[in-house]
Amino acid sequence: MRDLLSEIEQRLDRPTSRGLAAAVSRAVSERVLAPGTKLPPIRTVAAELALSPTTVSAAWSQLTRSGVIRTDGRRGTTVADGASGGERYKRALGTPVSLAQDLSTGVPDGALLPGLGRVLSTLETAGTPSSYLEGPVLPDLEALLRRDWPYQPEALTVVDGAMDALDVVTRTQLRFGDRVVVEHPGFPPVVDLLEALNIEVIGVPVDDEGLDAAALATALARAPVAAVVVQPRAQNPTGVSMTSRRAQHLADVLRPTDALVIEDDSTHGLSRTPPISLGEWLSERTVHIRSFSKSHGPDLRLAALSASSQRVHGIEARRHLGQGWSSRLLQRILVGLLTDPEAIAAVVRARDVYDERRTLLVDALAEHGIEVGGEEGLNIWVPVHDEAAAIVRLASQGIGVSAGAPFAVLPEPRGFIRVTAGLVRDRHAEIAAAIAEAARTGGWGSRAR
Repeated sequence: MRDLLSEIEQRLDRPTSRGLAAAVSRAVSERVLAPGTKLPPIRTVAAELALSPTTVSAAWSQLTRSGVIRTDGRRGTTVADGASGGERYKRALGTPVSLAQDLSTGVPDGALLPGLGRVLSTLETAGTPSSYLEGPVLPDLEALLRRDWPYQPEALTVVDGAMDALDVVTRTQLRFGDRVVVEHPGFPPVVDLLEALNIEVIGVPVDDEGLDAAALATALARAPVAAVVVQPRAQNPTGVSMTSRRAQHLADVLRPTDALVIEDDSTHGLSRTPPISLGEWLSERTVHIRSFSKSHGPDLRLAALSASSQRVHGIEARRHLGQGWSSRLLQRILVGLLTDPEAIAAVVRARDVYDERRTLLVDALAEHGIEVGGEEGLNIWVPVHDEAAAIVRLASQGIGVSAGAPFAVLPEPRGFIRVTAGLVRDRHAEIAAAIAEAARTGGWGSRAR
Protein backbone atom coordinates (compact mmCIF):
# COMPACT_ATOMS: atom_id res chain seq x y z
CA MET A 1 0.00 0.00 0.00
CA ARG A 2 2.86 2.35 0.85
CA ASP A 3 4.45 1.71 -2.58
CA LEU A 4 1.14 2.52 -4.25
CA LEU A 5 0.84 5.83 -2.38
CA SER A 6 4.48 6.59 -3.15
CA GLU A 7 3.75 6.28 -6.88
CA ILE A 8 0.83 8.67 -6.54
CA GLU A 9 2.89 11.12 -4.46
CA GLN A 10 5.62 11.23 -7.14
CA ARG A 11 3.00 12.48 -9.61
CA LEU A 12 1.32 14.93 -7.22
CA ASP A 13 2.34 18.43 -8.28
CA ARG A 14 -0.39 20.34 -6.42
CA PRO A 15 -1.93 19.57 -2.99
CA THR A 16 -5.48 20.01 -4.26
CA SER A 17 -8.32 17.67 -5.20
CA ARG A 18 -7.67 18.30 -8.90
CA GLY A 19 -3.95 17.77 -8.40
CA LEU A 20 -4.57 14.44 -6.67
CA ALA A 21 -7.09 13.37 -9.31
CA ALA A 22 -4.55 14.21 -12.03
CA ALA A 23 -1.81 12.25 -10.19
CA VAL A 24 -3.98 9.15 -9.91
CA SER A 25 -5.03 9.51 -13.57
CA ARG A 26 -1.39 9.65 -14.63
CA ALA A 27 -0.56 6.57 -12.56
CA VAL A 28 -3.47 4.71 -14.19
CA SER A 29 -2.57 5.78 -17.74
CA GLU A 30 1.06 4.76 -17.14
CA ARG A 31 -0.19 1.33 -15.93
CA VAL A 32 1.38 1.83 -12.50
CA LEU A 33 -2.13 1.36 -11.14
CA ALA A 34 -3.70 -1.55 -13.01
CA PRO A 35 -7.46 -2.11 -13.41
CA GLY A 36 -8.81 -3.77 -10.28
CA THR A 37 -6.16 -2.28 -7.96
CA LYS A 38 -7.75 -1.55 -4.60
CA LEU A 39 -7.09 1.96 -3.29
CA PRO A 40 -6.50 2.67 0.42
CA PRO A 41 -9.24 4.25 2.55
CA ILE A 42 -9.64 8.02 2.19
CA ARG A 43 -8.24 8.76 5.66
CA THR A 44 -5.17 6.64 4.98
CA VAL A 45 -4.48 8.46 1.71
CA ALA A 46 -4.99 11.81 3.43
CA ALA A 47 -2.58 10.99 6.27
CA GLU A 48 0.14 9.58 4.01
CA LEU A 49 -0.01 12.43 1.48
CA ALA A 50 -0.52 15.22 4.04
CA LEU A 51 -3.88 16.18 2.58
CA SER A 52 -7.24 16.70 4.22
CA PRO A 53 -9.84 13.91 3.98
CA THR A 54 -12.12 16.45 2.25
CA THR A 55 -9.51 17.00 -0.48
CA VAL A 56 -9.10 13.26 -1.06
CA SER A 57 -12.87 12.72 -1.07
CA ALA A 58 -13.31 15.47 -3.69
CA ALA A 59 -10.57 13.92 -5.83
CA TRP A 60 -12.19 10.50 -5.57
CA SER A 61 -15.52 12.06 -6.68
CA GLN A 62 -13.86 13.58 -9.76
CA LEU A 63 -12.19 10.28 -10.62
CA THR A 64 -15.45 8.39 -10.16
CA ARG A 65 -17.35 10.78 -12.44
CA SER A 66 -14.71 10.38 -15.14
CA GLY A 67 -14.75 6.59 -14.85
CA VAL A 68 -11.14 6.22 -13.62
CA ILE A 69 -12.14 4.57 -10.34
CA ARG A 70 -15.28 2.96 -8.99
CA THR A 71 -16.60 2.54 -5.46
CA ASP A 72 -18.46 -0.60 -4.49
CA GLY A 73 -19.65 -0.21 -0.91
CA ARG A 74 -17.82 -2.48 1.54
CA ARG A 75 -15.56 -3.79 -1.20
CA GLY A 76 -13.92 -0.38 -1.28
CA THR A 77 -12.60 1.74 -4.15
CA THR A 78 -10.78 0.20 -7.09
CA VAL A 79 -9.24 1.31 -10.38
CA ALA A 80 -11.85 0.87 -13.10
CA ASP A 81 -11.41 -0.93 -16.39
CA GLY A 82 -10.55 1.92 -18.73
CA ALA A 83 -12.05 0.09 -21.69
CA SER A 84 -15.54 1.29 -20.79
CA GLY A 85 -15.04 5.05 -21.26
CA GLY A 86 -17.67 7.64 -22.07
CA GLU A 87 -19.28 7.40 -18.65
CA ARG A 88 -20.97 10.81 -18.75
CA TYR A 89 -22.41 10.21 -22.19
CA LYS A 90 -23.72 6.78 -21.20
CA ARG A 91 -25.39 8.25 -18.12
CA ALA A 92 -26.89 11.12 -20.11
CA LEU A 93 -28.49 8.73 -22.60
CA GLY A 94 -29.23 5.90 -20.20
CA THR A 95 -32.94 5.26 -20.82
CA PRO A 96 -33.41 1.77 -19.28
CA VAL A 97 -36.55 0.75 -21.16
CA SER A 98 -38.32 1.60 -24.40
CA LEU A 99 -40.71 4.49 -23.79
CA ALA A 100 -43.59 5.80 -25.85
CA GLN A 101 -42.12 9.34 -25.92
CA ASP A 102 -38.33 9.22 -25.62
CA LEU A 103 -37.13 12.80 -25.24
CA SER A 104 -33.69 11.86 -23.90
CA THR A 105 -31.76 11.42 -27.14
CA GLY A 106 -30.97 14.92 -28.44
CA VAL A 107 -31.26 13.64 -32.01
CA PRO A 108 -33.13 15.38 -34.86
CA ASP A 109 -36.57 14.26 -36.03
CA GLY A 110 -35.94 11.92 -38.98
CA ALA A 111 -39.14 13.11 -40.66
CA LEU A 112 -37.67 16.62 -40.92
CA LEU A 113 -34.40 15.67 -42.64
CA PRO A 114 -34.12 16.57 -46.35
CA GLY A 115 -34.78 13.77 -48.84
CA LEU A 116 -31.85 12.28 -50.73
CA GLY A 117 -33.66 11.09 -53.85
CA ARG A 118 -33.01 14.07 -56.13
CA VAL A 119 -29.36 14.32 -55.09
CA LEU A 120 -28.62 10.60 -55.36
CA SER A 121 -30.15 10.49 -58.84
CA THR A 122 -27.36 12.77 -60.09
CA LEU A 123 -24.56 10.48 -58.82
CA GLU A 124 -23.37 7.71 -61.12
CA THR A 125 -20.19 6.46 -59.44
CA ALA A 126 -18.49 6.71 -56.06
CA GLY A 127 -15.49 8.33 -57.73
CA THR A 128 -11.83 7.41 -57.52
CA PRO A 129 -9.13 9.69 -56.08
CA SER A 130 -6.08 10.18 -58.25
CA SER A 131 -3.94 9.62 -55.14
CA TYR A 132 -4.44 8.59 -51.54
CA LEU A 133 -2.73 11.88 -50.66
CA GLU A 134 -5.24 13.93 -52.64
CA GLY A 135 -6.74 16.92 -50.81
CA PRO A 136 -9.40 15.84 -48.29
CA VAL A 137 -11.99 18.50 -49.24
CA LEU A 138 -13.92 18.65 -52.51
CA PRO A 139 -13.30 22.08 -54.08
CA ASP A 140 -17.04 22.58 -54.64
CA LEU A 141 -17.76 21.91 -50.98
CA GLU A 142 -14.99 24.22 -49.77
CA ALA A 143 -16.35 27.02 -51.97
CA LEU A 144 -19.83 26.56 -50.47
CA LEU A 145 -18.48 26.52 -46.92
CA ARG A 146 -16.49 29.70 -47.37
CA ARG A 147 -19.56 31.63 -48.56
CA ASP A 148 -21.10 31.84 -45.10
CA TRP A 149 -18.27 30.87 -42.74
CA PRO A 150 -18.30 33.29 -39.78
CA TYR A 151 -14.80 34.59 -40.56
CA GLN A 152 -12.20 34.26 -43.32
CA PRO A 153 -10.18 31.18 -42.32
CA GLU A 154 -6.73 30.33 -43.60
CA ALA A 155 -7.65 26.69 -44.18
CA LEU A 156 -10.62 24.30 -44.10
CA THR A 157 -10.85 20.53 -43.93
CA VAL A 158 -13.61 17.93 -43.64
CA VAL A 159 -13.86 15.19 -41.01
CA ASP A 160 -16.31 12.47 -39.95
CA GLY A 161 -18.67 14.49 -37.77
CA ALA A 162 -18.28 16.87 -34.83
CA MET A 163 -16.93 14.30 -32.35
CA ASP A 164 -14.31 13.15 -34.87
CA ALA A 165 -13.32 16.80 -35.23
CA LEU A 166 -13.10 17.30 -31.47
CA ASP A 167 -11.13 14.08 -31.09
CA VAL A 168 -8.51 14.88 -33.73
CA VAL A 169 -8.21 18.51 -32.58
CA THR A 170 -7.65 17.58 -28.94
CA ARG A 171 -5.21 14.82 -29.83
CA THR A 172 -3.11 17.04 -32.09
CA GLN A 173 -3.35 20.39 -30.31
CA LEU A 174 -3.43 19.51 -26.59
CA ARG A 175 -1.04 17.67 -24.30
CA PHE A 176 -1.24 15.41 -21.27
CA GLY A 177 -2.10 17.42 -18.14
CA ASP A 178 -3.26 20.56 -19.97
CA ARG A 179 -6.04 22.61 -18.39
CA VAL A 180 -9.06 23.17 -20.65
CA VAL A 181 -12.11 25.33 -19.99
CA VAL A 182 -15.50 23.83 -20.86
CA GLU A 183 -19.04 25.11 -20.46
CA HIS A 184 -21.16 24.41 -17.40
CA PRO A 185 -23.51 22.81 -18.12
CA GLY A 186 -21.91 21.30 -21.19
CA PHE A 187 -21.98 18.42 -23.64
CA PRO A 188 -21.00 15.17 -21.79
CA PRO A 189 -18.96 13.56 -24.63
CA VAL A 190 -16.62 16.57 -24.67
CA VAL A 191 -15.79 16.10 -20.99
CA ASP A 192 -15.47 12.33 -21.49
CA LEU A 193 -13.05 12.91 -24.35
CA LEU A 194 -10.87 15.38 -22.44
CA GLU A 195 -10.74 13.28 -19.29
CA ALA A 196 -9.86 10.18 -21.33
CA LEU A 197 -6.80 12.13 -22.54
CA ASN A 198 -5.91 13.05 -18.94
CA ILE A 199 -6.69 16.70 -19.52
CA GLU A 200 -7.83 18.74 -16.53
CA VAL A 201 -11.33 20.10 -17.12
CA ILE A 202 -12.24 23.55 -15.76
CA GLY A 203 -15.94 24.42 -15.73
CA VAL A 204 -17.11 27.96 -16.49
CA PRO A 205 -20.83 28.80 -16.30
CA VAL A 206 -23.01 29.69 -19.27
CA ASP A 207 -25.49 32.55 -18.92
CA ASP A 208 -28.10 33.90 -21.35
CA GLU A 209 -25.41 35.35 -23.69
CA GLY A 210 -22.97 32.45 -23.71
CA LEU A 211 -19.86 31.58 -21.72
CA ASP A 212 -19.53 33.88 -18.68
CA ALA A 213 -16.65 36.23 -19.54
CA ALA A 214 -15.97 37.29 -15.94
CA ALA A 215 -15.83 33.68 -14.75
CA LEU A 216 -13.52 32.84 -17.66
CA ALA A 217 -11.19 35.69 -16.65
CA THR A 218 -11.11 34.32 -13.10
CA ALA A 219 -10.23 30.83 -14.37
CA LEU A 220 -7.45 32.23 -16.56
CA ALA A 221 -6.02 34.20 -13.64
CA ARG A 222 -5.68 31.08 -11.47
CA ALA A 223 -3.44 29.11 -13.84
CA PRO A 224 -2.57 28.86 -17.55
CA VAL A 225 -5.30 27.38 -19.76
CA ALA A 226 -4.44 25.53 -22.97
CA ALA A 227 -7.86 25.76 -24.63
CA VAL A 228 -11.46 26.88 -24.26
CA VAL A 229 -14.26 24.75 -25.77
CA VAL A 230 -17.56 26.49 -26.54
CA GLN A 231 -20.79 25.92 -28.47
CA PRO A 232 -21.55 29.27 -30.14
CA ARG A 233 -25.17 28.52 -31.13
CA ALA A 234 -28.04 26.55 -29.57
CA GLN A 235 -25.77 25.36 -26.78
CA ASN A 236 -26.49 21.79 -25.68
CA PRO A 237 -28.22 21.46 -23.24
CA THR A 238 -29.40 25.03 -22.54
CA GLY A 239 -30.31 26.31 -26.03
CA VAL A 240 -28.34 29.54 -25.45
CA SER A 241 -26.76 31.23 -28.49
CA MET A 242 -23.77 33.49 -28.00
CA THR A 243 -24.28 37.18 -28.70
CA SER A 244 -21.81 39.15 -30.80
CA ARG A 245 -21.15 41.36 -27.79
CA ARG A 246 -20.24 38.35 -25.65
CA ALA A 247 -18.06 36.85 -28.38
CA GLN A 248 -16.03 40.05 -28.60
CA HIS A 249 -15.78 40.24 -24.79
CA LEU A 250 -14.49 36.65 -24.64
CA ALA A 251 -11.96 37.43 -27.37
CA ASP A 252 -10.73 40.41 -25.34
CA VAL A 253 -10.35 38.22 -22.24
CA LEU A 254 -8.47 35.54 -24.18
CA ARG A 255 -6.25 37.83 -26.26
CA PRO A 256 -3.42 38.16 -23.68
CA THR A 257 -3.23 34.36 -23.32
CA ASP A 258 -2.10 31.54 -25.59
CA ALA A 259 -5.32 29.58 -25.18
CA LEU A 260 -6.75 27.84 -28.23
CA VAL A 261 -10.45 28.44 -28.94
CA ILE A 262 -12.36 25.32 -30.04
CA GLU A 263 -15.89 26.02 -31.27
CA ASP A 264 -18.47 23.29 -31.84
CA ASP A 265 -21.34 24.65 -33.97
CA SER A 266 -23.72 21.72 -34.45
CA THR A 267 -26.90 23.52 -35.46
CA HIS A 268 -25.96 25.29 -38.67
CA GLY A 269 -29.04 25.58 -40.86
CA LEU A 270 -31.36 25.14 -37.87
CA SER A 271 -30.30 28.28 -36.01
CA ARG A 272 -31.73 31.72 -36.62
CA THR A 273 -28.65 33.28 -35.05
CA PRO A 274 -26.14 34.28 -37.76
CA PRO A 275 -22.90 32.24 -37.77
CA ILE A 276 -20.60 33.58 -35.07
CA SER A 277 -17.01 32.81 -34.10
CA LEU A 278 -14.22 34.20 -31.98
CA GLY A 279 -12.17 33.63 -35.11
CA GLU A 280 -13.33 37.07 -36.20
CA TRP A 281 -10.95 38.45 -33.57
CA LEU A 282 -8.59 35.51 -32.87
CA SER A 283 -8.31 33.77 -36.24
CA GLU A 284 -4.85 32.29 -35.61
CA ARG A 285 -6.00 30.60 -32.40
CA THR A 286 -9.50 29.47 -33.35
CA VAL A 287 -10.69 26.07 -34.53
CA HIS A 288 -14.29 26.37 -35.72
CA ILE A 289 -16.27 23.14 -36.28
CA ARG A 290 -19.52 22.99 -38.25
CA SER A 291 -21.51 19.75 -38.20
CA PHE A 292 -24.28 18.80 -40.62
CA SER A 293 -25.68 15.92 -38.57
CA LYS A 294 -28.71 17.67 -37.12
CA SER A 295 -29.60 19.61 -40.26
CA HIS A 296 -28.93 17.03 -42.98
CA GLY A 297 -28.62 13.67 -41.23
CA PRO A 298 -26.45 12.08 -38.52
CA ASP A 299 -25.47 9.21 -40.83
CA LEU A 300 -23.79 11.56 -43.28
CA ARG A 301 -21.01 11.69 -40.66
CA LEU A 302 -19.64 14.98 -41.96
CA ALA A 303 -18.33 18.11 -40.34
CA ALA A 304 -16.07 20.89 -41.58
CA LEU A 305 -13.45 22.64 -39.50
CA SER A 306 -11.34 25.72 -40.02
CA ALA A 307 -8.09 26.79 -38.40
CA SER A 308 -4.71 28.22 -39.28
CA SER A 309 -2.94 26.48 -42.15
CA GLN A 310 -0.39 25.00 -39.76
CA ARG A 311 -3.05 23.48 -37.50
CA VAL A 312 -5.09 22.10 -40.40
CA HIS A 313 -1.94 20.59 -41.90
CA GLY A 314 -1.23 18.83 -38.59
CA ILE A 315 -4.80 17.55 -38.35
CA GLU A 316 -4.76 16.23 -41.91
CA ALA A 317 -1.37 14.58 -41.39
CA ARG A 318 -2.70 12.78 -38.32
CA ARG A 319 -5.80 11.60 -40.20
CA HIS A 320 -3.63 10.20 -42.99
CA LEU A 321 -2.31 7.72 -40.43
CA GLY A 322 -5.85 6.50 -39.78
CA GLN A 323 -8.98 6.99 -41.87
CA GLY A 324 -7.13 9.19 -44.38
CA TRP A 325 -10.04 11.28 -45.59
CA SER A 326 -13.79 11.63 -45.22
CA SER A 327 -15.75 9.98 -48.02
CA ARG A 328 -15.82 12.16 -51.11
CA LEU A 329 -19.04 10.40 -52.08
CA LEU A 330 -20.68 11.72 -48.91
CA GLN A 331 -19.15 15.14 -49.62
CA ARG A 332 -20.74 15.09 -53.10
CA ILE A 333 -24.08 14.25 -51.50
CA LEU A 334 -23.65 17.14 -49.07
CA VAL A 335 -22.83 19.52 -51.93
CA GLY A 336 -26.05 18.41 -53.60
CA LEU A 337 -28.06 18.96 -50.40
CA LEU A 338 -26.55 22.41 -49.89
CA THR A 339 -27.46 23.50 -53.43
CA ASP A 340 -30.71 21.66 -54.19
CA PRO A 341 -33.70 24.04 -53.76
CA GLU A 342 -35.93 21.34 -52.30
CA ALA A 343 -33.29 20.26 -49.77
CA ILE A 344 -32.65 23.89 -48.80
CA ALA A 345 -36.38 24.43 -48.30
CA ALA A 346 -36.60 21.25 -46.19
CA VAL A 347 -33.90 22.49 -43.79
CA VAL A 348 -35.62 25.88 -43.48
CA ARG A 349 -38.90 24.12 -42.74
CA ALA A 350 -37.19 21.93 -40.11
CA ARG A 351 -35.79 25.03 -38.42
CA ASP A 352 -39.26 26.58 -38.28
CA VAL A 353 -40.85 23.39 -36.95
CA TYR A 354 -38.20 22.96 -34.24
CA ASP A 355 -38.66 26.59 -33.21
CA GLU A 356 -42.41 26.12 -32.99
CA ARG A 357 -42.15 22.89 -30.99
CA ARG A 358 -39.69 24.44 -28.56
CA THR A 359 -41.80 27.57 -28.11
CA LEU A 360 -45.00 25.59 -27.52
CA LEU A 361 -43.35 23.44 -24.85
CA VAL A 362 -41.54 26.33 -23.15
CA ASP A 363 -44.69 28.48 -23.08
CA ALA A 364 -46.74 25.59 -21.71
CA LEU A 365 -44.17 25.02 -18.96
CA ALA A 366 -44.25 28.71 -18.10
CA GLU A 367 -47.98 28.40 -17.47
CA HIS A 368 -47.08 25.90 -14.75
CA GLY A 369 -44.45 28.20 -13.25
CA ILE A 370 -41.47 26.42 -14.81
CA GLU A 371 -39.14 28.95 -16.43
CA VAL A 372 -36.75 27.63 -19.08
CA GLY A 373 -33.86 29.67 -20.52
CA GLY A 374 -32.22 29.57 -23.92
CA GLU A 375 -33.80 30.49 -27.22
CA GLU A 376 -33.26 27.83 -29.88
CA GLY A 377 -32.12 24.33 -30.70
CA LEU A 378 -33.52 20.86 -30.11
CA ASN A 379 -33.25 20.78 -26.32
CA ILE A 380 -34.51 22.58 -23.24
CA TRP A 381 -32.88 22.63 -19.78
CA VAL A 382 -35.54 22.23 -17.11
CA PRO A 383 -34.92 22.87 -13.38
CA VAL A 384 -36.27 20.14 -11.08
CA HIS A 385 -36.32 19.51 -7.35
CA ASP A 386 -35.00 15.94 -7.56
CA GLU A 387 -33.49 14.60 -10.81
CA ALA A 388 -33.91 10.92 -10.04
CA ALA A 389 -37.48 11.34 -8.82
CA ALA A 390 -38.40 13.45 -11.86
CA ILE A 391 -36.95 10.90 -14.29
CA VAL A 392 -38.73 7.99 -12.62
CA ARG A 393 -42.06 9.83 -12.53
CA LEU A 394 -41.84 10.76 -16.21
CA ALA A 395 -40.78 7.23 -17.17
CA SER A 396 -43.88 5.89 -15.39
CA GLN A 397 -45.89 8.03 -17.82
CA GLY A 398 -43.97 6.79 -20.85
CA ILE A 399 -41.73 9.88 -21.18
CA GLY A 400 -37.95 9.58 -21.26
CA VAL A 401 -35.62 12.50 -20.45
CA SER A 402 -31.91 12.90 -19.73
CA ALA A 403 -30.55 13.38 -16.22
CA GLY A 404 -28.85 16.73 -15.78
CA ALA A 405 -25.93 15.48 -13.65
CA PRO A 406 -23.78 14.21 -16.57
CA PHE A 407 -23.98 17.70 -18.16
CA ALA A 408 -22.75 19.41 -14.98
CA VAL A 409 -19.06 20.26 -14.59
CA LEU A 410 -19.36 22.44 -11.49
CA PRO A 411 -21.30 21.69 -8.29
CA GLU A 412 -24.97 22.49 -8.94
CA PRO A 413 -27.28 23.41 -6.02
CA ARG A 414 -30.39 22.27 -7.86
CA GLY A 415 -31.29 19.51 -10.27
CA PHE A 416 -32.02 19.66 -13.99
CA ILE A 417 -33.27 17.42 -16.76
CA ARG A 418 -32.62 17.81 -20.47
CA VAL A 419 -35.68 17.41 -22.67
CA THR A 420 -35.42 17.06 -26.46
CA ALA A 421 -38.23 19.46 -27.33
CA GLY A 422 -37.54 19.02 -31.04
CA LEU A 423 -39.10 15.55 -30.88
CA VAL A 424 -42.39 16.71 -29.32
CA ARG A 425 -44.68 16.67 -32.36
CA ASP A 426 -47.97 17.16 -30.49
CA ARG A 427 -49.58 17.07 -27.01
CA HIS A 428 -47.33 19.93 -25.87
CA ALA A 429 -49.67 21.03 -23.07
CA GLU A 430 -50.04 17.46 -21.80
CA ILE A 431 -46.31 16.76 -21.84
CA ALA A 432 -45.53 20.12 -20.24
CA ALA A 433 -47.98 19.35 -17.43
CA ALA A 434 -46.27 16.00 -16.83
CA ILE A 435 -42.81 17.63 -16.81
CA ALA A 436 -43.98 20.37 -14.44
CA GLU A 437 -45.42 17.83 -12.01
CA ALA A 438 -42.24 15.76 -12.21
CA ALA A 439 -40.14 18.88 -11.62
CA ARG A 440 -41.80 19.28 -8.22
CA THR A 441 -41.57 15.63 -7.28
CA GLY A 442 -39.69 15.21 -4.03
CA GLY A 443 -41.10 18.20 -2.22
CA TRP A 444 -40.57 21.23 -4.47
CA GLY A 445 -43.77 23.20 -4.18
CA SER A 446 -42.52 26.68 -5.02
CA ARG A 447 -42.28 28.40 -8.38
CA ALA A 448 -39.21 27.52 -10.46
CA ARG A 449 -36.78 30.36 -11.00
